[in-house]
Amino acid sequence: MSDRAAPLTPSLNDYLRSVSLREPDVLRRLRESTKNAPNVDWQIAPEHGQFIAFLIELTGARRVLEIGTFMGYSALAMALAMPQDGELITCELTRQFIPLGEPFWEEAGVQDIIDLRIAPGLQVQDQLLADNQANSFDFIFIDADKQNYPGYYERALKLARPGGLIAIDNVLWRGRLIDPNNTKSTTETIRKFNKTLHGDSRVSISMLAVDDGLTLARKR
Repeated sequence: MSDRAAPLTPSLNDYLRSVSLREPDVLRRLRESTKNAPNVDWQIAPEHGQFIAFLIELTGARRVLEIGTFMGYSALAMALAMPQDGELITCELTRQFIPLGEPFWEEAGVQDIIDLRIAPGLQVQDQLLADNQANSFDFIFIDADKQNYPGYYERALKLARPGGLIAIDNVLWRGRLIDPNNTKSTTETIRKFNKTLHGDSRVSISMLAVDDGLTLARKR
């Protein structure tokens, strides 16, 4: 029995995509049209988007919250997997990159599902809680500034329904976490967050080596 997964080399990753990736054309064109945009490495990989969409389908999620819209790729991937009467609330600090993705939302016919809010993620979550939205979300995707991960997570636990799923991105932080000499604030925040989540009895968890690491936490 192997004690670890095969290393995902570029060639093996290409093979994985060739036999697994089913990227809708509208998603592919969004991705390709933004490949030269600033900070494009913040955008999730296409197989990551497919996995998130798969989780939406698997859980039958009808109410989804996304913290961190960026160019709208992940929002579109999730919205395409949701029922037409579903609701996806997504938030971003500014509209800087939103116009790159919005036309593709409209082309895909999911703009009525997506409720875009331009505001800090913590503020959006606090407003949802103030609006009596606790225990009402089926799926929550956290992919924003890492310093606020602990705050996003604690609020997500309140907003998710029992049995709801919280997905947290970038939990492997490009391998920086295992470098003892890397004591940067963001790295230390993610280290501490991962350790805290590992011991959190309020959820069952699984950390996956998808893209830059994805932890799934199911609220008990």
